[in-house]
Amino acid sequence: MRSLWKILSLSAIFFFLQSLLFAHDDQFHGQASGWFSSASSNFRFGLRYIPEYSFEHPITDDIRGDASIALNAFSTSQFSAERSPLYSGKIKPYRLYGRVSSDRFEARAGLQKINFGSAMLLRPLMWFDAIDPRDPLQLTDGVYALLLRYYFPANANVWLWGLYGNNDVKGMDISPSKKQSIEFGGRAQIPLWNGEIAGTYHHRTADLKTIFFSNTFSTEDRYALDGKWDIGIGVWFESALTHSSIAIAGSRYRRSWMLGTDYTFEIGNGLTVLTEYFRLENPTTVFAAAKGVRFSALSATYPLNIMDKISCSLYHDWTTREWYRLVSLQRTYDNWIIYLLGFWNPPYIQRSQPVSGQMGNSMFNGKGIQMMAVFNH
Repeated sequence: MRSLWKILSLSAIFFFLQSLLFAHDDQFHGQASGWFSSASSNFRFGLRYIPEYSFEHPITDDIRGDASIALNAFSTSQFSAERSPLYSGKIKPYRLYGRVSSDRFEARAGLQKINFGSAMLLRPLMWFDAIDPRDPLQLTDGVYALLLRYYFPANANVWLWGLYGNNDVKGMDISPSKKQSIEFGGRAQIPLWNGEIAGTYHHRTADLKTIFFSNTFSTEDRYALDGKWDIGIGVWFESALTHSSIAIAGSRYRRSWMLGTDYTFEIGNGLTVLTEYFRLENPTTVFAAAKGVRFSALSATYPLNIMDKISCSLYHDWTTREWYRLVSLQRTYDNWIIYLLGFWNPPYIQRSQPVSGQMGNSMFNGKGIQMMAVFNH
């Protein structure tokens, strides 16, 4: 029952609200943005406002409590010579959680963002978020969850989580979770040489109705390993394996991995270049060879001066031989950020592709430009 999860989340927040008058630190801030884009004879206008209220209150000398409430209010309009104008708008919870924490421990309950891993552009571990690295606002819906984290000395840490009431497709899932089902998992991260390595596990029950057109459910177990090191250049990897109780397209397994590296060249103000390679396969057994999706990504960022920055990203699908291109010019003031973006992509980006993210299916299809103004207060 998703409503029960929301009630529990609100209860945790209102528990902290009772001590609001005694709060040591409370803040109200938000982000307003507006954009215009033109792509493939389609014109889009949009407005978004994300107000957030947060506060913190000490519980004991070593334990503190805090809470955050944020909404996502947006309106979009689309115009085309081929059809009538389309209008849409919505107001929905964006973040809604309460937290108890100390220097080494954190317990957070409610609607929150959970993400982890080493990859930046092509992410096998995009399990609970859908952040598009090309999106200037880096927006993603949250999940209703209880998250526990403990930090050991020397930067080792352990995560445990439980999810409930998340009925939409998350991350790179191909199907939603079964309604009223509990998901759970954990992650352990430890230092290794001059970097770190981590193992992650997650269990859920998937609803395959959209695939088999009947009430079919499959249990899924996900296993992942990722790490990141600095060896003069930055290097990292992610690998993930999903086992399903029911075969999809002849396979019970879904295997993905990526390798990445970055380096900042001493050219002018410093040119940072990042590249990643990604594979997604459906083998018949864990170690069997299989054909699948192969992507490469390249990103470059150069600060022109203290206010202006230019960046570009390039993705290549080795299977379809399609290219995805984006160039962005950013100017930053005290509270304002202005973006000018140009993109040249295929006319439609499938959601299951690693370049889609939350925003990929609507913002960067086809060839076009986008102008965006963002005000933070």
